[in-house]
Amino acid sequence: MEIIPEGKNFRLVQENELPQILEVLEQYLPESLKFHQTVKTYLNNRVWQFYFYVSKNWPEEPICLHFPGCTLTPNNRIYESFGIFCPSSQLDYMELLRTEDILIEWTQPLYLNFTHIAIMDRIEEFYSAQGSIDKLIGDIYISKGPPDRLELESLPSSEVEMRPLALENVKAIHDLYPASEIESIEVFEKLVSSLPGFGIFCVDSGELAAWMVQSYYGAMCSMQTKPEFRRKGYGIHLAQALTKLVVERGYTPFVVIRPENDASKSLYIKLGFERAFATVRATLCPNGDNVNGIPPVRENGNHLDVVDRDFYRDAKDSSAADRGDPVGKITPQSSKATEEGG
Repeated sequence: MEIIPEGKNFRLVQENELPQILEVLEQYLPESLKFHQTVKTYLNNRVWQFYFYVSKNWPEEPICLHFPGCTLTPNNRIYESFGIFCPSSQLDYMELLRTEDILIEWTQPLYLNFTHIAIMDRIEEFYSAQGSIDKLIGDIYISKGPPDRLELESLPSSEVEMRPLALENVKAIHDLYPASEIESIEVFEKLVSSLPGFGIFCVDSGELAAWMVQSYYGAMCSMQTKPEFRRKGYGIHLAQALTKLVVERGYTPFVVIRPENDASKSLYIKLGFERAFATVRATLCPNGDNVNGIPPVRENGNHLDVVDRDFYRDAKDSSAADRGDPVGKITPQSSKATEEGG
């Protein structure tokens, strides 16, 4: 797809400008943390190809975007999903987003990864007249203390062991991931190859029981544990080990936790995390549109899930065939994991 160098109100950032973008975003921490660390991870590891845009009057008008916001969308278009940052104290600059009609097709379905709730509220104000928004709310918890301050008992070495994840674990990881419909398996291959991640493995069989990996936006991906291995204390070992390593790599660990997920809150508070602000993942559906025949992302237990993955797969394949694109990239996955880490 052709990359658009300039929108109505935003311009594409050149790579040599990204360090300066980081410096500006640092002025708005912690609100800018997700966007800041997405840029930082991109510069350090190039896990995925992102395109960053800033307002044409940046930094006086401190609003910025990145495309894609999710690595997988129904039509696999770069501009179909986006991430956004604007300081909550300067939301009048959201008018630049509302009137952006080159980079963003407001008449088409759009997908936003986790975004500050104040930004999402402002989007809802102007979008409600033309469509609906399916939302999932989470709380950002940020590491505030030394991750090795908590003394943990050793894992039962006769049963399981913790070790770094490898490429042969990616299929199992993606199968367990609760939002696999918006993150492609290819991105997990790159995450495991480039960024730290740990798994709890059965010693006898080698089966992956639980996992956690650093994400492309600097956070720790949601921890997943297979149901038969829950309540064995594996989660806190994974979270502590990865938190420590992420800090050593120069990042600020953070996670997104559902407000009602008391188990995850307790786990991360023990590790020195504190709640910073609420955030929202959303699907924007124009009036009269059902996202090109594909159901919007909805809540299912502790995580986002597709209403009917078979329908999602069939609709995706049908629309791809109509365009002459390869099909079968998205396959239905059974949601067998329980979210522990946001």
